[in-house]
Amino acid sequence: MSLQVYSSYTRKKEAFKPLDSASVKMYVCGPTVYNLVHIGNARPVVVFDTLFRLLQRLYPAVTYARNITDVDDKIMKVAQQEGVAIDVVSRRYAAEYQKDMAALNNLEPTVVPYATGHIDDMIAMTEALIEKGHAYAAEGHVLFAVQSMADYGKLSNRSLEDMLAGARVEVAPYKKYAGDFVLWKPSAEGEPGWESPWGRGRPGWHLECSAMIKKHLGETIDIHGGGKDLLFPHHENERAQSCCAHDGQPFVNYWMHNGFVNIDGEKMSKSLGNFRTVRELLQKFDGEVLRLALLSAHYRSDMDFSAELLEQSKTNLDTFYTALRAVEDVPVQDVDIKNTAFFKALLDDLNTPLAISELHALAKSLNKATGDAKAQIKSELLAAAGLLGLLYKAPNDWLTAGSEGDISAEQIEALIAESTQARAAKNWARCDEIRDALKAQGVVLEVTKEGTRWRRES
Repeated sequence: MSLQVYSSYTRKKEAFKPLDSASVKMYVCGPTVYNLVHIGNARPVVVFDTLFRLLQRLYPAVTYARNITDVDDKIMKVAQQEGVAIDVVSRRYAAEYQKDMAALNNLEPTVVPYATGHIDDMIAMTEALIEKGHAYAAEGHVLFAVQSMADYGKLSNRSLEDMLAGARVEVAPYKKYAGDFVLWKPSAEGEPGWESPWGRGRPGWHLECSAMIKKHLGETIDIHGGGKDLLFPHHENERAQSCCAHDGQPFVNYWMHNGFVNIDGEKMSKSLGNFRTVRELLQKFDGEVLRLALLSAHYRSDMDFSAELLEQSKTNLDTFYTALRAVEDVPVQDVDIKNTAFFKALLDDLNTPLAISELHALAKSLNKATGDAKAQIKSELLAAAGLLGLLYKAPNDWLTAGSEGDISAEQIEALIAESTQARAAKNWARCDEIRDALKAQGVVLEVTKEGTRWRRES
């Protein structure tokens, strides 16, 4: 079975056929760095990191680019409020973003381009669009003429009239058509800007990604990913700029979009007061818990992110780590999981819910395994989990990790030692007291041939 992906452009599932099987190219829209990122921002990172891992198992080379937008009106507003330069804000929050994404076990992309490092590329693309009749300068602005592109709107499946009716279109006297969008705009005194043929200014948001893709990946790429909120206008406008700048050359072979993250049944929104940053969630849950929660729904589906989902994800991880702790001394082997049900689930448009169910099946088999089968199943479980970015920790470290206010590991070990002495003295009442006292504090004892082990309950 070959990799199947759902194309947002054709609106159907298709067999993935790379432009060059020796070198696959993927781009995913990264953050605008003016604040700590919320869990909705983390979903595309986790989804396409998982796809990146899968592609690396299928092809000899994969170039994955995820940008940083470090010039934007929102960044400028924060910088003005703090009385600092814009790059102080952008550098700070880019670093915090990378820290949070690493905590969710995301691999570092092959390339992390910053918008401000590609201004010359953006100016060059804008000049090409003007020369080819797809853009025009007006009052210090340069705008893309959407009516110059015959199939503008095809990605989002909207007509020009529908787009105008459904979008927040800036009404400006310098526009030839209300739907035309900004490629370059003037910067006022005190605002960040760069010299250009149209005066001192800065790029439009859509232009940034087009220029960075061309610079690092070429005119045509295999996969472009992001949240479905970017389908229009951002990705529609990226496609317009890039296709028209390159004389109609295809821009992206497979557009892929993940669904929204809802908080307790409501679409995530600052105005609703349900804004959840990754940082605040990491204070309560390990990054693997957040990652498993985000992978528990199919990437194209909207998902409900709740405390119940996080607790269930923690319980599921406890199940996996408990199975692994029981075979901690069993060596790991090299295994090929390409013919397993787990791998086939990922090949089917990244069906992570089905893949996770296969992890449970492997953990169940591992608990029942004997002899040489233990090494094979343990190795399959770890290899499969690795493709999902899970089970990175030592099992005992995971199962004994506590939070602030929990009974300490030293106190637990002291009580276990006392219980061992009580058992030797046949003081069963004291053994029961210690067991019950620890259970009341979320600690479960497991008596094995090697001695007493313990773990914290979710």
